[in-house]
Amino acid sequence: MSDTGFLLPPLCFHDERSDPGLSWSDRAEARLTGIVAPVNDRLERYRTRSFITRIGVLEDDISLLDDQALSEELTRQRQYLRREGLKGDAVVRTFALLRVIAERQLKKRPFDVQLQGAHALLNGRVAEMGTGEGKTLTASLAAATAALAGIRVHVVTVNDYLAQRDQLEMSAFYTALGLRSASVVHETAPEQRRQAYASDIVYVSNKEVAFDYLRDRLVLGSAPSNIRMKLGSITHQAQQTTVMRGLHFAIVDEADSVLVDEARTPLIISKKTDAAAEKVWAEAAWDLAALLEQEVHFSLDPARRQIQLTEKGKAFLADQGEQLGGVWRGKVRREDGVRQALMARLLFHRGEHYLVVDGRVQIVDEYTGRVMEDRSWSDGLHQIIEVKEGCEVTSRKLAVARMTYQRFFRRYKRLAGMTGTAAGLADELRAVYRLPVTRIPPNRASQRKRHPACYCRTQDDKMRLIVAEAAALQEAGRPVLIGTRSVLASEQVSSALSDRGIEHVVLNAAQDQEEAQIIAEAGWAGRVTVATNMAGRGVDIRLGPGVHERGGLHVILSERHDVRRIDLQLEGRCGRQGDPGSTRVLLSMEDPLLEALPGRQLWFSLARLPGLKSMILGLAFSRAQRRVERSHSRVRKELMAADQRLSRILALSGGME
Repeated sequence: MSDTGFLLPPLCFHDERSDPGLSWSDRAEARLTGIVAPVNDRLERYRTRSFITRIGVLEDDISLLDDQALSEELTRQRQYLRREGLKGDAVVRTFALLRVIAERQLKKRPFDVQLQGAHALLNGRVAEMGTGEGKTLTASLAAATAALAGIRVHVVTVNDYLAQRDQLEMSAFYTALGLRSASVVHETAPEQRRQAYASDIVYVSNKEVAFDYLRDRLVLGSAPSNIRMKLGSITHQAQQTTVMRGLHFAIVDEADSVLVDEARTPLIISKKTDAAAEKVWAEAAWDLAALLEQEVHFSLDPARRQIQLTEKGKAFLADQGEQLGGVWRGKVRREDGVRQALMARLLFHRGEHYLVVDGRVQIVDEYTGRVMEDRSWSDGLHQIIEVKEGCEVTSRKLAVARMTYQRFFRRYKRLAGMTGTAAGLADELRAVYRLPVTRIPPNRASQRKRHPACYCRTQDDKMRLIVAEAAALQEAGRPVLIGTRSVLASEQVSSALSDRGIEHVVLNAAQDQEEAQIIAEAGWAGRVTVATNMAGRGVDIRLGPGVHERGGLHVILSERHDVRRIDLQLEGRCGRQGDPGSTRVLLSMEDPLLEALPGRQLWFSLARLPGLKSMILGLAFSRAQRRVERSHSRVRKELMAADQRLSRILALSGGME
């Protein structure tokens, strides 16, 4: 027994799912599965309709039970689930019970589509559900069913706020079922983490759960097997030093962000170097990079965000290195350092990729728009940017243990996910995680209207259109949400609105503490909200009084993001649950996305032809977006392959992950 009075299950670390997407046979299997996926989806929809009908029949009888009889029925059903597992009849009756209990405890009766989503999760699928369709309750139905069957569940969210909010919102429901739930956030102390992870259902961000796992692996040493974990003395010792109870079942909210977008960043536990030495090195790298000329000493590929030194550039650096001496005489360290400095000069921009807050460089996540306070770039890039911005140079972090999100989540015995935009990632989710995608229809048909896109020649022209449209809609009493690609762009839009005297609020990485309140109020009559892609996830925008009759929320997309899914998420902020709403895309030929488009001037020339401007520029933006998406996909594959090679090398040497 633990000191909290409940039994701790044995530590359990599972091997990864087979390495997919790397061999020709795996790729062929994924492709073949993709071909037959439409047939499987139709069969799944047929089975789901039958599943929902059976739940409805049982629910009619169960709803007649009083609370005492309902509790006794739940106890019997729990025993049945533990005997039979998550099989058809057992799940059907459990869902019928949960529907009645949810209605009594939460005053919410789960919709049929939420039961469909929960069913997909229990079957190890990604449920694609639109914004406002109630993914929080959907996840709780699946999590509760698995927990009643004796399976410990991690509900993985994209940030601490959502982990705490969702756990608190569902805690009464879980308590009524006799289940313990908890949340883990950044401030949670180790002992509290240990107690939280011993709960039946744990809400935790992807970052916290992954780093807790890595820290436990450091404590346990290399390759702890299940047999070793089940040995009494080792298990007792591990319970005193580790916090997790294994990786049993993960339900990943915003699965596209966590499983795909975040997969470009490896998870690293590090130790620090000497800050004074790093300062000397970073300043030298910055000064050396200033001496190089583009196309003479190096070439730049903005689309892939890569810099290549020419032979002339390498020779020039070799001469400079001899003069500087020390580490600069080494070819690899010298060229890598200057390459990082060139990236800091040419590819990383303040207000877009990072902020300077209280004299510290803080990274802005390009997908969520949030500040990542505890993260730093590797290979000296962070220190060089600190030199660039005149900040105090910090220590570099050297990896002690590392792992990618792909490898981490494949170690769960069961894995499922939810998102509003998964269809475009179906092949990658299937190939990497063995996760098929199931499209869950909306509870009510969408009334969202898409207005024709407008394309301007310059940024100034675009800004005037944005301000004019926002002013007209504000005067009409409709709320407006203006989506931007970066913190800098949000501030530019804010400045233009202020010049016109339009009252508004701004949500970007600099104000993320106020995020929930700003987004919750974005549907009020006449409210104008300017936001980075932080507004695309998590908090519903509910319409204020009278807004429904005026046409609902209007969303202006002022730029295309690197990934089309983020645009779709932003559009999805309006028209939730059958509400009215509208969207418009306002773009310019000077938008950053087009800078790396091959043949850019040719596209612009074609756009000048009479009657072809919208079609040509629409194709140009789509082409640029697909190009960047392919580049990101390539980076994820290369990172996963490199991580697996490193893992095999360390395994042979007896080292850590």
